[in-house]
Amino acid sequence: MNYTNSKRKSKLLYKNTRNEEKAVTASEAILRGMADDGGLFVPEKIPKLDVTMEELKAMSYQETAYVVMKQFLTDFTEAELKHCIDCAYDEKFDTEVIAPLVKVGNTYYLELFHGATIAFKDMALSILPHLLTTAAKKNNVTKDIVILTATSGDTGKAALAGFADVLGTRIIVFYPKDGVSRVQKLQMITQKGENASVVAIHGNFDNAQSGVKALFEDKELKNELDRAGYQFSSANSINIGRLVPQVVYYVYAYAKLLQNGEIKNGEQINVTVPTGNFGNILAAYYAKQMGVPIDKLICASNENRVLFDFFRTGKYDRNREFVLTSSPSMDILISSNLERLIYTIAGQDARENTKLMRQLKEEGHYEISSDMKEKLKDFVGGYATEEETKAEIRETYCSTGYVMDPHTAVAAHVCKSCREKNNDNKKVLVVSTASPYKFAKSVMTAIDETYTTMEESALFDELEKTSGIKIPEAIEKIQNAKILHTRECDADKMKETVKEILGIEV
Repeated sequence: MNYTNSKRKSKLLYKNTRNEEKAVTASEAILRGMADDGGLFVPEKIPKLDVTMEELKAMSYQETAYVVMKQFLTDFTEAELKHCIDCAYDEKFDTEVIAPLVKVGNTYYLELFHGATIAFKDMALSILPHLLTTAAKKNNVTKDIVILTATSGDTGKAALAGFADVLGTRIIVFYPKDGVSRVQKLQMITQKGENASVVAIHGNFDNAQSGVKALFEDKELKNELDRAGYQFSSANSINIGRLVPQVVYYVYAYAKLLQNGEIKNGEQINVTVPTGNFGNILAAYYAKQMGVPIDKLICASNENRVLFDFFRTGKYDRNREFVLTSSPSMDILISSNLERLIYTIAGQDARENTKLMRQLKEEGHYEISSDMKEKLKDFVGGYATEEETKAEIRETYCSTGYVMDPHTAVAAHVCKSCREKNNDNKKVLVVSTASPYKFAKSVMTAIDETYTTMEESALFDELEKTSGIKIPEAIEKIQNAKILHTRECDADKMKETVKEILGIEV
């Protein structure tokens, strides 16, 4: 693989959003996953791209990845970073371009589901294991790294696939028992790997995520792990090693729009992202800060519209009904990555951020100042109801033949609404986060209600006929795969479950 050889800059360090403690290197931040006090690591500043869009438009995905990631991961050598990139973005993707752009009507869809688990999490979780093991060597880590992850559906499988049988690691994934699609569940519970464990919790994603964060902050558990030869890290987007690779595809998409003659150099575009935990749209914000000509970052929510309300009012309030929808990866009321944005608009004031995060934990809500709200002008919020999501899938298919999953449909609906409301004629990128095969039942019944009574396995064949897209290998693999993981636990028993899995006395 050929890469642009540009000078590497001085080291970029990472701060803790909740503490003014000494900043750490990129590799240390990746290893730790999150700070001991629950804070997240953020770069001291967002670096600027050091190549032009004219240069970028001729680059492959791998070359673009190096150009972007070397700016953030400055303590990785050129050889280390290129090795991680080449190992990640290879034949496990079903297209050489890795992240294809598809024009549908007057909208451009950035398809991020061409990896091994047919969801956008592959884009970052294909490289995270390589970044993490490289970081461990750089920091002379001798303990086994325990990847502790909560998932709303897609992160779990992508993380399991990435870390399965990786030497020196264990991976434990918690998912809400009744809060993921059938395909998502099957992908996780059939995962092979001697180092892999999957646990269904009796609760929702927020319970799982809060439980994982509590384990990271548990000093007694940390000492027990240390004595047993383990240390925690994370594969969620709370890990900066998950977030940085996501910046790449926004840079790549703009460059490809330029190469294809769809936009002029410097022309601003809008980006619409289906949003749950806020990592994907935060990566787009970072791409904008790097110099990508993005105007509005359109944050699309489903009926769990906590982010829509936040951008509208400046008040974040999780004290509301938790709704199970056809877009389960967005069924989230505590959007962890929003903390990174709050810290940024608070002027990197760790004390102010900590106050707000404590209020969220203790009271379930917080409200930002008018000065902070003023700094959110890059963002626009919107949401789609379940009926609007179904209608978007059906109408897009009927008018264009393009088939999308429910998460992408939420974004497409919000994109269309914002265009009409604001009379905005800018070119717009809709981030397509999952293959329609991952949610075949929801997709096919949205297109035609007569599919309601059909078994999902039969719907895969119908979806293949409807979309003209071959059934992905990821779906073929789970059809008759053996179920390997049946463990369940209550949300308040996650600590005991982790210790049991790791063979630490409970």
